[in-house]
Amino acid sequence: MASSSSAASAAPAAPSAPAALAAAQTPRPHRLRFAAARTIGALMLREMSTRYGRTPGGYLWAVLEPMAAILFLSIGFSLVIRSPSLGTSFLLFYATGYLIFSLYQSISGATSRAIGYSKPLLKFPAVTWLDAVLARFLLNSLTGILITLLLIGGVLTVIDSRAVLDLPVAVLAMVLAMALGLGVGIMNCVLMGLYPLWDVAWSIITRPLFLASGVLYIYEDLPPLAQDILWYNPLLHLSGLMRTGFYPTYTAAYVSITYVLAVSLILLALGLVLMGRYHRDILNR
Repeated sequence: MASSSSAASAAPAAPSAPAALAAAQTPRPHRLRFAAARTIGALMLREMSTRYGRTPGGYLWAVLEPMAAILFLSIGFSLVIRSPSLGTSFLLFYATGYLIFSLYQSISGATSRAIGYSKPLLKFPAVTWLDAVLARFLLNSLTGILITLLLIGGVLTVIDSRAVLDLPVAVLAMVLAMALGLGVGIMNCVLMGLYPLWDVAWSIITRPLFLASGVLYIYEDLPPLAQDILWYNPLLHLSGLMRTGFYPTYTAAYVSITYVLAVSLILLALGLVLMGRYHRDILNR
């Protein structure tokens, strides 16, 4: 009798029905990751359909716009100067400067407006602010990379250039441009959400950015005072790094990968912390 009672006490108690039901309903990590990936994919498809699916030409305009800008710069400056600062091809020189700038600009601009663009969908529990930011970042990154590959490949095909492609350097420049665009974008996303006037202020502040980012020239063309000031512009480092990937004789000694990466990561970390703290305030505005 005693042995049977001790055996009964040693046997583990069966879980209650509510506890078993709660355990079954608790989402597992891999299910959460799959749900987040599915949400991000749906947001990307939504933006693709609204941005490109409703306009004649669709994605064709995304390629034609930077191509027209490169052609305009090449033809315009070829009428004024004999040759670009590097090489003999105006097309290649301005393509390597413009496309890396355009990649950064498209990512930072789209990311900074991610919350406003997806605000109606963020009322659903399945969609988070991070999903909205990542969806716009990934879509614009993939689009920018595709456009860069198409246009650079087209330029190298149609011109008689001595450019020797250093693919790892070119890829590094694009990755850094994406990181900088994400960092600036997420920081601006917070500031624009909390202070709507920052959107206007930022557009005014960054208007000279195209001229200050080495798209039209190289760092060595600048006078010493301008070099000392513009060195702190990360985009000037990106344009120089991108061009070293296409001009083997060009050594952009001023380029600091560490500086660009540090600026990108600091802005990204600060933006994520602030967005995590204030995203509810931004959504309720």
